[in-house]
Amino acid sequence: MRILSWNINGIRTLPQYYPWNTFTSFQGILEHLKADIICFQEMKTSRSSLSRCAALPDDFEAFFSFPQNKGGYSGVAVYTDSRTVTPLRAEEGLSGILQPKPPLTSDDRISRSYPCVHEIELMPDEHGSTPSDFAVLEAEGRALIVDFGLFVLINVYCPNETSDARLPFKINFHIMLQDRVCKLMNEGREVVVVGDINICATPLDHCDGHLASNTATFYDHPARAWFHRWLSPIGCMSDAVRIFWPGRKGMYTCWNTKISARETNYGTRVDYILVTPGILPWIKHGDIQPSLKGSDHCPIYIDLYDEIITNTGERLCLRDVLPTNGNREDLPRLAARRWEEYSGKQTLLSTFFGKGNKLRSPSNPPLSSLSPAPDTQLPREHSEVAQPDHTQHTVIIPPPTPSLSSHKSACTSTGQLLVPSPQSNSISLRQIAPTASSAKRKLSDNAAKKVPKKLKGGQSKLSSFFAQPSVSLPCNQEVSPGDIADHWDYIDSDYQLALELSASLENPLSQGSLTSATPSASQSKAAWSQLMAPVQPPNCLVHGEPAKEHTVNKPGPNKGRKFFLCSRPVGPGYDKGKSERLREEVDHRYRCNFFKWTSDVKRELKDKSSTS
Repeated sequence: MRILSWNINGIRTLPQYYPWNTFTSFQGILEHLKADIICFQEMKTSRSSLSRCAALPDDFEAFFSFPQNKGGYSGVAVYTDSRTVTPLRAEEGLSGILQPKPPLTSDDRISRSYPCVHEIELMPDEHGSTPSDFAVLEAEGRALIVDFGLFVLINVYCPNETSDARLPFKINFHIMLQDRVCKLMNEGREVVVVGDINICATPLDHCDGHLASNTATFYDHPARAWFHRWLSPIGCMSDAVRIFWPGRKGMYTCWNTKISARETNYGTRVDYILVTPGILPWIKHGDIQPSLKGSDHCPIYIDLYDEIITNTGERLCLRDVLPTNGNREDLPRLAARRWEEYSGKQTLLSTFFGKGNKLRSPSNPPLSSLSPAPDTQLPREHSEVAQPDHTQHTVIIPPPTPSLSSHKSACTSTGQLLVPSPQSNSISLRQIAPTASSAKRKLSDNAAKKVPKKLKGGQSKLSSFFAQPSVSLPCNQEVSPGDIADHWDYIDSDYQLALELSASLENPLSQGSLTSATPSASQSKAAWSQLMAPVQPPNCLVHGEPAKEHTVNKPGPNKGRKFFLCSRPVGPGYDKGKSERLREEVDHRYRCNFFKWTSDVKRELKDKSSTS
């Protein structure tokens, strides 16, 4: 039997990567992982947006915990193969306050006692106050507990320390987790904790842990100090994967994808499978799976023996101590298969928006059969097809609003428009409006004609940006000098820059006579080529190699700006800068601290070309 844990960084993004994008259902993804119990962290979804195939795989039972307020954030899930293992009970959260409706009975609960906020010492926040309950800690959907008989599985996604103000929240969640495990052990239960703990256990688990400056102060951090005390030999929990690889370096499970750290294995080990002493004899092997892509984390797993011999000589089979009856009628109430929306008694909202559920009146034909083609269709009140209105028999077609670029067409078209007078009501409907059959023929004839598609208001052709715009005076209309100035202000600034560049390529005085300042076609082409050409990357100062261009994605005043960094990958001891890395610990085989804005590079090239 295999237990697998993986921070997938979003259930909707995982199928976008190979090999997960080759499967037609979520069942195929679970099958490819080849595990009997699969624990996911960072689902980043909600119950309402979860697809049915992810909630009800054919051969798996699913359990979820969603954040209460934040959508697309956090969340954990446990999938169990119904062919090999059967969950007995399941709970959401660690403190027991997250209850379904109606609440769980004493028989449905996994344990009799839960963490109490008044019995444990929590870390105060920046204002000096400690939490009065666990409601805030449990609101982000970070824990699931499933009872399998032989052991109690706890799947957690522990908080990350994004800021100093977040540190108390992180430490208090760890303390609550530790207290829940302690209470389960006091009841005689064996516990398996899996998931993203978001802490490096030892310097061996950090890419920069070998540096002298980090080794000396590694356990000064409160979270690392807590984790060090919870793990054996000091604490009760054993690192099941590290047991098989005690001195293995580079056994990382998480990498920063923004700096391409996975290429050089510049990462950390923050994902664990922790077990109590009674489970250790059952563990056959444990390892990580860095070859599986699709997230900034990689899966970790442990395999269990099919049978063991105890110290007393008793032979125990895994199938005898782990329920595998596959009975789906007596699943825990938290299972997705027992949700109301999948019970067949509740109509899903999506059924009202299906393609086959559009309501259409049989007495009224579709609008498309009575309307002109989309390119020539007028508003309903101005349609050429007469409506059965006996109070008004005229069709008013308002003239189009003339624009600066279409004064000429407006002058020729507005003279042909007829505005009916009030006396036109005496004209019969038959003289103006065609019959239904003739209207259909006229519409079909119009549809058969190739009518050029008109550009919408505010839309321009691509060719207009590469030609000098001309000012055409509208007929019978005086244009003030201010209107002409406003029109020239409309000219694209890039076009003006191109004119300046093309005019500067050739000095008119060098030809012996004054020439026109208007550039030729070849000059304009050369100017545009120079303007639109990509910026040549500068060389970094340490390695002398062309730098790589990046874009600022972080919200702020520099969002969208481009800059250059050293093109070498990051690695242990890469140069983060003098304030973050000691000079004697810098390894020049990796990225140096070269940085330059793209705008500065363009300015230097422009100044260089002007001086030459």
